[in-house]
Amino acid sequence: MKKKYLALKRILLVLLLIGFVLPTTSDAQIFEDAKEFFTFYPNAKAVEKDSTLYPSKFIAAPVISFSPETDFAFGIGAKYLFKFAGSGEETRVSNMPITFQYTLNNQYFLYSGFEIFTNQEKFVITGNILFQNYPRLYYGIGRNTEESAEEVYEYNQLLVEPIFLKQMFHRYLFLGGGLRYNHIYETKVEEDGLIAQNMRDGFDGSTSVGLEVAALYDDRDVILNASEGWYVEFTHGEYGEFLGGTNKFHLTRLDVRHFFKVSEKNDDVLAFQFLGRTVRDDLPFSEYSFFGSSEIMRGYREGRFVDRDLVAAQMEFRKNFKNTRLGAVAFVGTGSVFNNIADFQFGALKPNYGFGVRYKIDKTENLNLRLDWGFGRGTNEIYLGIAEAF
Repeated sequence: MKKKYLALKRILLVLLLIGFVLPTTSDAQIFEDAKEFFTFYPNAKAVEKDSTLYPSKFIAAPVISFSPETDFAFGIGAKYLFKFAGSGEETRVSNMPITFQYTLNNQYFLYSGFEIFTNQEKFVITGNILFQNYPRLYYGIGRNTEESAEEVYEYNQLLVEPIFLKQMFHRYLFLGGGLRYNHIYETKVEEDGLIAQNMRDGFDGSTSVGLEVAALYDDRDVILNASEGWYVEFTHGEYGEFLGGTNKFHLTRLDVRHFFKVSEKNDDVLAFQFLGRTVRDDLPFSEYSFFGSSEIMRGYREGRFVDRDLVAAQMEFRKNFKNTRLGAVAFVGTGSVFNNIADFQFGALKPNYGFGVRYKIDKTENLNLRLDWGFGRGTNEIYLGIAEAF
């Protein structure tokens, strides 16, 4: 398996050199023409009659991505960018993406993580919808598990999480709540493996149903790739046995991000993120906190370390090369998982760092294609996808 991933990394590095470092004017024009072919403007006629309307975009195209959890993934992606009629410059662009992909690991997933602003941002609707068949690597519970313990845990998942928030007290402060439904079914575990031996609650499937309270402070200038502003999201969910829930527990999450320009000349950006997650009481196996992903702690496979609580932080420098579509990033971070946040120790934090390149596929919305190479303690991974890690 390691030789396989090393070969894939070499392929991606060749793509890095050819596709990112040595672009030509004609290549850029071909790319722009191809993107325009897959772009539709649902309200084009209305915009011709009323120039105050935002020209909505529906971008659909074949997509390819790569992460260590999925291998190469191929499919169709669509992104609907719009504003409601009556919204002006004070209202940011709503983002409704949807992606369907099939991977070389025989996985499939359908995902949408949306953020919708009503007129004058009086309300925000945000959340996630996910349907997937997803083999996950598992190494045991705790922050000191051995890589040699690796086994495969397969399951199907349906996750629906709509959150409705109202603007209150401040221009960029939104308060509200929602529902989170997480159904795990048709699980398969290795015979005599760690999961089968420990038989943790929910290893053979579970349904989490919780009511959430939420608070959001979001004054980012651009949602897809911010260069200035704060993003602070807090959710707390109470989960029970109503609506088919199988477990009673509490889930609290905190996501804090800050962006600011360090060079007005080239629009270079410094970005920070802190992520915290804690679960209490009778949590099922699927609700543990999983360490590592393509978004935070890049370089570690998702779920390399698993426990009830997680803390992680990262900093990223984003370099934009003027008058080109090219960009580059360098990032560094740290984090760990704990059975109880009271067990937090600075010495237990695990490092990560890495670098990446960017190619701007939509200048208007500041949307990038990204290729990242992340390194952790004794590990490294490559990620290819659309939009920034955070």
